[in-house]
Amino acid sequence: MIKLNQIFDQLWNDYTSQNPSVQRIYDLFVGEGENVENDHIAFRTFDDPRINIDVLARPFIEAGYVYKGDYHFEEKHLYAKHFECEGAPRVFISELKTKDFSSFLQNKVTEIVDRIPVEILKSDSLIYGGSVWETVSYDDYEKLREESEYAAWLMVNGFRANHFTVSINSLKKYDTVEKVNHFVQQHGFRINDSGGAIKGTPAELLEQSSTRSEMIEMKFMEGLKEIPGCYYEFARRYADKDGRLYSGFIAKSADKIFESTDIVK
Repeated sequence: MIKLNQIFDQLWNDYTSQNPSVQRIYDLFVGEGENVENDHIAFRTFDDPRINIDVLARPFIEAGYVYKGDYHFEEKHLYAKHFECEGAPRVFISELKTKDFSSFLQNKVTEIVDRIPVEILKSDSLIYGGSVWETVSYDDYEKLREESEYAAWLMVNGFRANHFTVSINSLKKYDTVEKVNHFVQQHGFRINDSGGAIKGTPAELLEQSSTRSEMIEMKFMEGLKEIPGCYYEFARRYADKDGRLYSGFIAKSADKIFESTDIVK
């Protein structure tokens, strides 16, 4: 578990340093006397075999995680898997199916992956390496956004947790998604309302919501520009008819959660 703790500590430090609003929300819950537990953590990648889901999952598998399920997102051209390890947060990793897109997007992905040093590709630190390729152009970023917000976000943000998730089941005072959303909004943070502020239902055994990514400054060839960073998610799980807490994910809900990093006015 020491190795896992080191991985999660590094991921959390990177996540909160880049996205200070996350730390503020976490501190608000702690200030209310809540014990904030992490339900799951999520990553994004491309389907290039050098950096695909299985590559990013390797350090988790080696630390004791096991594959639990996969998910398809036809509209966004994504495929995902989730992994679990007793006593640790779930891990959700998605990848963009690049063959579904233009030759421009495919070539850009190949180009940036070609730039990654071999030693980084083979390192466990890849998972929190950020943008492990050279600085990209803002013009390319904007062109990618026209095809896929996911691709554009990943091209700039690189490998890092795009969100951690507060387990509402661990909260006492804020024990529903409605209460959590109200609390977060009360303190000036935006909730992702794509598909509704709450995704999923008790009947589906999982309810989720998330903040909108804060805008952060990132370096491009043309200079510093503001783009979406990461977001914070909230999840409440329900027990099935046998009394077992549901542990998977719902594709149609996750589809809208992905949009937390979209640029919205």
